[in-house]
Amino acid sequence: MDSGSKIYVAGHRGMVGSALVKRLQEQGYPNLLLRTSKELDLRRQADVDAFFEQERPDFVFLAAAKVGGILANNTYRAEFIYDNIMIAANVINAAHRSGVKKLLNLGSSCIYPKLAPQPMKEEYFLTGSLEPTNEPYAVAKISAIKLCRYYNEQYGTNFISVMPTNLYGPNDNFDLEHSHVLPALIRKFHEAKKLQLPHVTIWGSGTPFREFLHTDDLADACMYLMQRYDHREIGEFINIGTGRDTTITDLALLVKETIGYTGAIKYDQSKPDGTPRKLLDISRLQALGWHASITLEEGIKTVYSWYCSHHDEGAAVLPN
Repeated sequence: MDSGSKIYVAGHRGMVGSALVKRLQEQGYPNLLLRTSKELDLRRQADVDAFFEQERPDFVFLAAAKVGGILANNTYRAEFIYDNIMIAANVINAAHRSGVKKLLNLGSSCIYPKLAPQPMKEEYFLTGSLEPTNEPYAVAKISAIKLCRYYNEQYGTNFISVMPTNLYGPNDNFDLEHSHVLPALIRKFHEAKKLQLPHVTIWGSGTPFREFLHTDDLADACMYLMQRYDHREIGEFINIGTGRDTTITDLALLVKETIGYTGAIKYDQSKPDGTPRKLLDISRLQALGWHASITLEEGIKTVYSWYCSHHDEGAAVLPN
């Protein structure tokens, strides 16, 4: 990529897309193609084809997706598989047809088997059954990986796929019905402190392990790979993570401490835990020279400050 390249960021207003836009602008790429979902419905093939034919982007970051936590994934199963398959298929096919030089497809660690050995290496892909609660989303993301691979093999395209671990950052979804665990905890503890509630209830047993990557780190990794490596060097896909995980209980305690909430934590064990552990093996990425730089403690503080400035009156007052 150079400063004159036309770069399309699909999903630019989402948590990942907005982080990519920020990083692109910081690195001197002003020629960005950005469309909201109202301006361009990526589920409509004719509209996507027309956009690519007219704009002719040189590079594409495919960050658009319908996303959510366990509740949303388990409730809107048909929408999660249909919307995400259509988005990926339309963008990848249009990128090929219009001669895009390189595309980066963002996946999800849920593509791995529910009981995959830990940490999860790229070669564990498709070696076992998926986690049932997010299988529709995972199947769509698997389809996108395979689309990129087979377009590369048949048409000589340069489409790469990356598999980030659990993500968090500014512009996350803090709606309790649709959010992932970390933003849900931030909102729950913030409101409990504000309303002086005696306890906060979290889903499940608190024992599952999860790895968390700040979206600024993800954007940095995506730029690093996009600028330096093609699909032959990356392979079918490559993991992006921190190499460190934590239990949901320890995560809740960290959020509680960051926000300054003094009440108790209770567990609703009638709710599902999901996969027992999800830690990515990032040895391949580290061998290519990239490492995450934002600690979970630092990241939660910055996201909580962002949450308070965008979703609540006044700014965050963090405890010493």
